[in-house]
Amino acid sequence: MFESVRVSARGNAEVLVVGQFQGESLDRATARLDPDGSLKAASKRAEATGELGAMAEAVCAGGDHERVIVVGLGDKDGFNQQNGPDRLRTAMSAVGRRLAKIKAGSAQIELSGPLSTGRGKSGKVDPEVGGRAAGEAFGLLSWTYDDLRGTATTLTKRGKLSLRSDDDAFTKGMKRGLGLAEGSNTARRLSQTPPNIATPDWIAKEAKAMARKAGLKCTVISGKRLADEKMEGLINVGKASENKPCLIRLEYCPARVARGVKPIVLVGKTMTYDSGGLSIKVGGGMKGMKRDKDGGCGVFGAMEIIGKVIKPKVPVVALLACAENSISDEAYRPDDVITFRNGVTVEVTNTDAEGRLVLADALCWACDKEKPGAILDFATLTGGVVVALGSVYAGLWCDDDDLRGTVECSGAATGERVWRLPHHAEYNAMMKSPIADIVNSAPVREAHPIQGAAFLSHFVDKSIPWAHIDIAGVHAVDRDKGPFIAGPTGFGARLAAEVVEMMGTR
Repeated sequence: MFESVRVSARGNAEVLVVGQFQGESLDRATARLDPDGSLKAASKRAEATGELGAMAEAVCAGGDHERVIVVGLGDKDGFNQQNGPDRLRTAMSAVGRRLAKIKAGSAQIELSGPLSTGRGKSGKVDPEVGGRAAGEAFGLLSWTYDDLRGTATTLTKRGKLSLRSDDDAFTKGMKRGLGLAEGSNTARRLSQTPPNIATPDWIAKEAKAMARKAGLKCTVISGKRLADEKMEGLINVGKASENKPCLIRLEYCPARVARGVKPIVLVGKTMTYDSGGLSIKVGGGMKGMKRDKDGGCGVFGAMEIIGKVIKPKVPVVALLACAENSISDEAYRPDDVITFRNGVTVEVTNTDAEGRLVLADALCWACDKEKPGAILDFATLTGGVVVALGSVYAGLWCDDDDLRGTVECSGAATGERVWRLPHHAEYNAMMKSPIADIVNSAPVREAHPIQGAAFLSHFVDKSIPWAHIDIAGVHAVDRDKGPFIAGPTGFGARLAAEVVEMMGTR
């Protein structure tokens, strides 16, 4: 939509953007920005309802701007620190689409009035928080994927957008929001890249390149070392493919670490393609399986944000369990039994339940090698979570109250929302095998997303706070929605980075 978006402190903007609540006239602070009456005229138009995302425009007769846009912020009583950022992302997404359509090169965003007058139980929206939400919206709107367009496509030239505001805190927030969006857009680019390009080795090369730019360390564990480290999940799931599996380790180290501080570990399921293996996906089931790597893509983007933007005081390690689930005479089979590095034996009942097998390796490694303070894993793990929660929330399983609260608060702050689902011992009993410790997929479909969490729990030390986040319903959208165009959302990049920031300030 935009070639680039930046924040500028100088120069007049072509378009002035202000906000209006539903059923309300312009607040006093906003009205004072109206030297020629164009704002008042726009706010009186029939389309200026104040409903969230509704817009009205007017051409300026003079002054510093060519036109003004009044955008609706919804009900005043519900505009607060809890709900306001999400509303601002929606409103600014609508504005951004309009700016792109009219080919505006610059915009001045002035929302000090609404931010100071909005009310609700959780208080007014902090200007920096509001600016961050706006920056995220414009930054996410700037993403596109034209990398593989060929000679048969004539590309539309996209313009550059410059943003400014007279509110210093809002301006600071916009800069930060653009940085957060950049990490999400990196995740989206990786997700969109097709599987004949985005092999495990290609993901590893991208990780090394990103690590150099973001000041991270990158290690790739593959080949004989996978066997030496008893990474049996990765080895078995990936052995049918000529594109060999690997575990990618990214590490952020702050300049100074307080004594006794343990790292936060982020784990991502990174299946570069999932055919289902010998339990092959049928009909149209394989279409879109390049996105089975989106858990790892989100973690990848989070590490870029952590290294470039947040720079927390706590160490952070990311583990991307990367493989391709293919079909050949080397493929692992239903009825195979795999022994993992922690001694747990797994009877394979379905080779299309492969993501949990590669995650098991990464979770074991995290507990054994990293000695973490907390573990969060992100995965497009089950279709069942889509049935349960649709495309509004990711599924969350977490038995640690502090970590769960942090993830839920981070989800509310970033708009990457999570909803807790149950994890009880009775669900674990569903995973028992008649010949090994557990099966990788129970023979019944009931509680399917919970089965995934129950399986993974066997590979996490019970003393370590752990959150499992199933993003199968939220990692992509099939139509333009808010700041996203149809395609990947980069879900998890901003959420994981926010969790790290919140935990790093304790």
